[in-house]
Amino acid sequence: MENNSCIFCDIANGVLPSEKLYEDASVMAFLDINPIADGHTLVVPKKHIVSFHELDSNLACTLTSLTSKVAEALLSELNCDGYNVLCNNGSAAGQVVSHLHFHVIPRFLGDGLLDKWQTYEYSEQRRSEIFDKISKRLS
Repeated sequence: MENNSCIFCDIANGVLPSEKLYEDASVMAFLDINPIADGHTLVVPKKHIVSFHELDSNLACTLTSLTSKVAEALLSELNCDGYNVLCNNGSAAGQVVSHLHFHVIPRFLGDGLLDKWQTYEYSEQRRSEIFDKISKRLS
């Protein structure tokens, strides 16, 4: 289902231009218009889906397969030292466009991008409570 107010649906439907790197019937990859690194690529389903957990297993396989191919192409063609694959789900996680998308970002040693990862500690009791809730949901 397409969303008439979605920029990624407009790109997928050819309404808006993009620098498409790959496209098939269900997924596409294109250069980000606001990159944080050379080659920063977005990989999206053409169907309007908001969050990762809404994907069915077939589309998830197709989408992650293309994401992997994009990552390999960036490594090979840009000679980067690594890459990040990011998927923000919900505004609290930094999702700006409400259409599922993976950022594949080429990384170079010492580039300083995304270097800060804050951690915190919680009690063993809290860790156990969280473990119980999540594992119960997954069983």
